[in-house]
Amino acid sequence: MTLRVSVIIPCFNEERTIAQVLEALQRQTFPLADMEVVIADGMSTDGTRRVIQAFAGGHPGLAIRLVDNPARIIPAALNRAIEQARGEVIVRLDAHALPHPDYIERSLQALEATGAANAGGIWEIQPSKKGWLARSIAAAAAHRLGAGDARYRTLGKAGPADTVPFGAFRREWLERIGLFDESLISNEDYELNVRLRRAGGLVWLDPSIRSVYFARGDLPALSRQYARYGFWKTRMLVRNVDTIRWRQALPPAFILAASALAVLGIFWHPAWALLGVQWAVYAMASGCAGAAEAVTRKDLGLLLGFPLAIWTMHLSWGGGFLWGLATWLLGGRDERRGA
Repeated sequence: MTLRVSVIIPCFNEERTIAQVLEALQRQTFPLADMEVVIADGMSTDGTRRVIQAFAGGHPGLAIRLVDNPARIIPAALNRAIEQARGEVIVRLDAHALPHPDYIERSLQALEATGAANAGGIWEIQPSKKGWLARSIAAAAAHRLGAGDARYRTLGKAGPADTVPFGAFRREWLERIGLFDESLISNEDYELNVRLRRAGGLVWLDPSIRSVYFARGDLPALSRQYARYGFWKTRMLVRNVDTIRWRQALPPAFILAASALAVLGIFWHPAWALLGVQWAVYAMASGCAGAAEAVTRKDLGLLLGFPLAIWTMHLSWGGGFLWGLATWLLGGRDERRGA
């Protein structure tokens, strides 16, 4: 039997959050009888599967199915879930993001109103832990210094977009262009949207489609996340070089410039002065942005935490990007690493 909507969720060791996601789906304004939830689990080693099974047993009105993802990578999880899904529309969610009660209803409305192949909304980014540093990371992730021109992070206006978070896909488009690329550990969503747009499909951003996204809670986790983003962005861009954006080029360009000035200074000392100017301007810009956020949010912790988060995001992303580019140029093979 074909359903209207299949919600697919990649999952691995999400014991703390998966029940909240399922509760948010249980509260959707969209009829539960026309919806199913397919969770692709990467063979979790905590209590995730037990929590899912207990929730399914206690909420028979919400159809929940659990499928295995032994590969333990997100694109494989999404593909295994899509293969088992019966819906005409595939709505992707994550196990650490909470959709608003009208998320699915508004996603379908956007698809119908625009004729889009994929419609998605915006993230309301919140801290995943208590404390000034976690609040700073969440603020930086939603700021233009951290998000660039990614409109889904900065509460952008409705309209065509390069990509959207998660997304609601018409199944017919996935059947036409193929599923997620399992050779990409990250950036699999952006790459799929590139193929959608090249095939003539519309990717639509609708700010009325909202979900709460929990940012990383500390700097080491944030650094690992952004280094992974940068590394796999390289793997995506070498196949789609025309899709690079200015926000993606700036961090690696900054690191290359700083490195070049540092080496040049050995032979020409004024280069070190230029290096000092580069870092001073960067520190001033991020510091001023942090001060403005601290005033706007009435949170003194952002005075220090916001610049720290911005520096971590930029340097980790740029370093990961350059490492990915170097290994690709040297002919190294892709390594399948998790977050």
